[in-house]
Amino acid sequence: MALENNFDSFLPPAMAQKAEELGVRKANLPFFKVLMLAILAGAFIALGAAFSTTTLAGSAALPYGVARLLAGLAFSLGLILVVVGGAELFTGNSLIVMAWASGKIKTLALLRNWLIVYFGNFVGSIGTAVLIFLARQYMNGNGSVGEIALKTAVSKVQLGFIQAIVLGILCNTLVCLAVWLTYSARQTADKILAIIFPITAFVAIGSEHSVANMYFIPLGLMIKQLDPAFVGGLEGQITLASLTWTSFLVNNLLPVTLGNIIGGSLMVGIFYWLIYLRK
Repeated sequence: MALENNFDSFLPPAMAQKAEELGVRKANLPFFKVLMLAILAGAFIALGAAFSTTTLAGSAALPYGVARLLAGLAFSLGLILVVVGGAELFTGNSLIVMAWASGKIKTLALLRNWLIVYFGNFVGSIGTAVLIFLARQYMNGNGSVGEIALKTAVSKVQLGFIQAIVLGILCNTLVCLAVWLTYSARQTADKILAIIFPITAFVAIGSEHSVANMYFIPLGLMIKQLDPAFVGGLEGQITLASLTWTSFLVNNLLPVTLGNIIGGSLMVGIFYWLIYLRK
């Protein structure tokens, strides 16, 4: 009998089994460990978002698609850090539904994981936004980074409710597909390559990621409220009236989170469960 080639990637049936096993493991992690790993994930995604914002600064001379492509490549850093470094990300944890659908974990365990991870991601993302603000990183490029940060935040809070839900669905479908593809990997390089293209795609097409928005919009709010001199220098270029904490939470974070749950859980997790795990 031929020996197994340990360099071959896992096939989808084995990937589904791995997703189920990881779901059980994640749902049973102790509270403190989940929270700490979730804070790390929020910070990792925020670092990818900061890298992406910096990449877009001064990109007006580039064609729109090229600029979005570069921003997406930069943003991929966030999920690479989460997957390779080890952390708990709310959007990626949508795939825990595969273990839930198999009856391996209870509904309460699923919701417990999601709530703890969501809160931890929020803390990590906003904490990183505070550090970026205090470091005045947004002043780089003669303030072009801060200008992009404000424009990004404003554009996100001005989305329609249904539009934000659909953009959230598109986003987390691609994010969970990226995570799903990493289940085929045997080596770190395989995981990184599996992540780059789906994540670049979700950024390039302009879809919405709830955890990333926990960084993008609060950073814009901090610049608006705590650095009036910088904002005054952009007078006439950006209208900031719609950028408020209420619009962040109600107009963006709520619908995008709902969309992310639908996209990751239903469009990826349940579909693959029906194909490979349903008895």
